[in-house]
Amino acid sequence: MNKKFLVLVMAIMLLPLTGMAQKNIFDKYSENPDVTYVNIKPKMFQMIAKMGVDTSDPEAKAFIDMVKSITSFRTIVTDNKAISADISKWVKSRSNSLEELMEVRDDGSEVKFYVKEGRDEDHVKELLIFVNGIDKHIEEKIEINGKQRSIETVVVSFTGDINLNEISKLTEKMNIPAGQHLEKK
Repeated sequence: MNKKFLVLVMAIMLLPLTGMAQKNIFDKYSENPDVTYVNIKPKMFQMIAKMGVDTSDPEAKAFIDMVKSITSFRTIVTDNKAISADISKWVKSRSNSLEELMEVRDDGSEVKFYVKEGRDEDHVKELLIFVNGIDKHIEEKIEINGKQRSIETVVVSFTGDINLNEISKLTEKMNIPAGQHLEKK
């Protein structure tokens, strides 16, 4: 058999494996019943920005400008220990290409904020928020699709031209732990 043909066949056989290795955590678990998955598309952000908001109010205008700048919002919430471990491993591998902004550890839980540098010191291309072990601080279970579930791990990804000062207000309104620390003092 021709060596070039054999190499081509081997390359084709290995192609699915390379695709799996590059698959991000959101795609991997988007249809898993043990996670709550949210993916807001750019069109939704455009629709929100066009809603009848009084732009004469500086805070409302800043919020609309921030919403317009987001191109992607994805999150996964789970209480499954194996999935939590996989998410932790994925975040650790992603941390090589991101800068860690902040880490909070408290009684077995951790919150980490990572960013990919943007056009200036106030803007980032990506904001990744990772919360693990939060179940130790939330006694109540939440009901998701008829199931009682505790929250072990949360990972949130924003992409776009993100103003850190404005995103801190959004994360605070969404009750994302330590979101208020993103705002520059």
